[in-house]
Amino acid sequence: MLLTIFLTIVFCVAITNMMFAAVVFIQDKKLFSSAPKEFQKVIVPREKELFYGAKAIGWALLVFSFILIFGVGVISVWDGVRSEYSFWQFFVRFIVIFTVYKLYDMICFDYFLLMKFHFFQFYFPEIEDVAQGRIYGYNLKSQLIKLLIIFPAASALAAWICSGLR
Repeated sequence: MLLTIFLTIVFCVAITNMMFAAVVFIQDKKLFSSAPKEFQKVIVPREKELFYGAKAIGWALLVFSFILIFGVGVISVWDGVRSEYSFWQFFVRFIVIFTVYKLYDMICFDYFLLMKFHFFQFYFPEIEDVAQGRIYGYNLKSQLIKLLIIFPAASALAAWICSGLR
């Protein structure tokens, strides 16, 4: 269980790193496909880098984030197979990682960074008017569908596949 907690933290760090790389350094509108549609409509494409080399730093951070996420997946599966995990042990590992990540995303990114601290609005002030008056940052319904339906189903499928590897 200690490894699962560590992998969950690494996963959340990787996602945070990815978000900072996209918003602060790369600032490419194409990377905001998960943002609300009304935000996507008003975001002005940034042609000029924030500073010289910002995009290179951002892409390096983005690649590093993908490597971390891939590593979390590989270690999760490898350790479970090595330890002869059952379906339920794999399922618990995957559901913990996904659930903590989604709660972290909903609370830290959507609520605090977007609504309370205006982090995204600092780099993209054009979304300030669209975000005004919102109680919650992103589409709560789609976030809850991921948390309560998609992630448990994906965890069960991954656990079924992984438990068959032993």
